[in-house]
Amino acid sequence: MIKRILKFIVANSLIVIGAYLLHDYIINVNQIPLSFALFSVYLFHVIAAFIVYILVEVIADHLPNQAGYAYLASVFVKMGVFVLLFKATILANDHLTKPERFSLIVPLFIFLMVEAVAVANVLKRT
Repeated sequence: MIKRILKFIVANSLIVIGAYLLHDYIINVNQIPLSFALFSVYLFHVIAAFIVYILVEVIADHLPNQAGYAYLASVFVKMGVFVLLFKATILANDHLTKPERFSLIVPLFIFLMVEAVAVANVLKRT
């Protein structure tokens, strides 16, 4: 289990570094002002992905039939925590520009795909 978690952490770290650098480069080249820190959005998603994966791994070892439900519940909790943490900076702004909207959605989908692939491998194993 520890070996799989470390592999996920390394793979997820490489993906987040690549995605963030590319995203930040596109934002800076096009001189698009954002009303929030892009790094904080990526940081939240990477930490949440680590927590979700570790939670699913632990539950899959102890209660293999409940691991899928744990993933589903953790994704909903993750979205709720995101709304609570970024409420003042993002959701208080009534008029987000399209680049700001994309800058919020792109990391979400990147990490949902990474989590889904990793959790699918865990569920196949059980």
